[in-house]
Amino acid sequence: MISGGVAPRLRDIENVLSRIVAALAGGLVLVEGVILLAGIVARYVFHAPLLWSDELASILFTWLALLGAAMAFRRGEHMRMTAVIARVPPAARQFLDLLATALATAFLFLILPAAVELAQEEALMLTPAMEMSGAWRAAALPVGVAVMAIFGVLRLAQAVDRRRAITAALMTIAAVALVGACAPLFAGFGYFNLLIFFVGFVFAMVFGGVPIAFAFGLATFGYVSVATHAPMLVVVSRINEGMGHLILLSVPLFVLLGMMIEMTGMARAMVQFLASLLGHVRGGLSYVLVGAMYLVSGISGAKAADMAAVAPVLFPEMKARGARPGDLVALLAATGAQTETVPPSLVLITLGSVTGISIAALFTGGLLPALVLAVTLCLTVAWRYRREDLSGVVRPSRREIGRAFVVALPALALPFVIRAAVMEGIATATEVSTIGIVYAALVGMLIYRQFSWRQLLPRLVETAVLSGAILFIIGTATAMGWALTQSGFSQTLTKAMAGLSGGAAVFMAVSVLVFIVLGSVLEGIPAIVLFGPLLFPVARQLGIHEVHYAMVAILAMGLGLFAPPFGVGYYAACAIGRVAPDEGMRAIWGYLLALFAGIVLVACVPWISIGFL
Repeated sequence: MISGGVAPRLRDIENVLSRIVAALAGGLVLVEGVILLAGIVARYVFHAPLLWSDELASILFTWLALLGAAMAFRRGEHMRMTAVIARVPPAARQFLDLLATALATAFLFLILPAAVELAQEEALMLTPAMEMSGAWRAAALPVGVAVMAIFGVLRLAQAVDRRRAITAALMTIAAVALVGACAPLFAGFGYFNLLIFFVGFVFAMVFGGVPIAFAFGLATFGYVSVATHAPMLVVVSRINEGMGHLILLSVPLFVLLGMMIEMTGMARAMVQFLASLLGHVRGGLSYVLVGAMYLVSGISGAKAADMAAVAPVLFPEMKARGARPGDLVALLAATGAQTETVPPSLVLITLGSVTGISIAALFTGGLLPALVLAVTLCLTVAWRYRREDLSGVVRPSRREIGRAFVVALPALALPFVIRAAVMEGIATATEVSTIGIVYAALVGMLIYRQFSWRQLLPRLVETAVLSGAILFIIGTATAMGWALTQSGFSQTLTKAMAGLSGGAAVFMAVSVLVFIVLGSVLEGIPAIVLFGPLLFPVARQLGIHEVHYAMVAILAMGLGLFAPPFGVGYYAACAIGRVAPDEGMRAIWGYLLALFAGIVLVACVPWISIGFL
């Protein structure tokens, strides 16, 4: 777009800024791990807890999330749907890419004033343990947003086709101005605005190639601006809250753990052993993926962290054996939905806290429903791989299996080390990944001798970028969920469901469908907080056991959470698997159908949920 001597200067500015942000983001990943590890050692070894460690980790985590999101925006690694734009002519595709950048940049400039205002308000408060100004945390949002906006402007300014870039920018400005000018018209549409913004606008932007997080953010900004009287400060605070929740700190650390497992040779050893056991079976490593997600889900409690721990271990070998990336990410997303009820699920804990149901009962009841869904996924895998060509695969001997087991034993011990650390109270679900990282580093250096300090910094930066992309989607999805809550839609839906005729069976059937939709637009925890206190009393009145209803509701929400095009969990799986969302779009529907069949079975047979209470 700009030629002559200006373009090289812009590239230099972008490169310098990128190096600074990358170094800070990668360094924060390392610092976070050190802080959490220090907290574990101080509490468990010296019995002198560091009262400030969680607080400092939380503040730095917000900066890590925003700087990581900025680097993801600069690299073009925010998740986006390209299924439609990939089919248009090259010239049109180039214009749509520029338009997507312009729309994303516009969103950043629109929320920047509110982000600055939030930081100014938070500056008046002090943190409880360290007595630091709240501005240290809140400043991360305006800084991160501003850096992303600068990267967006620089990308448009350096566009090869100047005319198309200007056209995309002008169209974006005109669209924003038009929506603002039509505010009085939208005010009279009532609930119809929900369809306009959260269905129509989101569909158009997502399939037009706008990154998912920015599509959610623009739709929320538009709805709140023209259909409500809420200040934009509240929306920005919800984005900040969604990205900065301390439990999500496990996400970047488990992402780093997955990279460490791969870098140290542990992944290769584990996969070679698993392949020796199941490699001669059609779809063998897919069964391993289903089982691994079931086991790992009991460690972190966060689905993104679970996927980040499993995918880097299995995906490379599965791809080497001919599996298509789209099939892999589809199965990964499906296993994320399948394991929503495996304790210590955050959704289970939240549900128990807002409804009064015993968390111990929920933990007990959650294991078998997830196992039922695992069986339905395995049946689907068996069907899909029934014609897999194994003519060139030789079944290993027992001696070869035993040798592979001995080599893999230090790596196979990792999940048990992590689980033991949680069960024995040595570390929390957020902290435990640091123990895994230290273990992986020691095993890599002392046993497999493949640990490389030179590779560590790039892995730290990759961790920050991937985590930032995931967390920014969660942040904007949290804001979108809040906007839906404020619309009054929840009360209307609850009244309609309470008035259904047909008794418990009809109520349960409608609940499954409703929670699938809610899971896709609200995520699990916001949906539970909003609808749990409203719908569970209705279920009790109809004679439905509360634990049974909880399992059905959570599994249905998990299905929605990982179902495209709205389910943010699906895009998290794509980001972790480094696969474009459109590649897994076709493959995932078979798995989702299998999950739906499993949910129907759980709904029809209460014993699956309450038989062991």
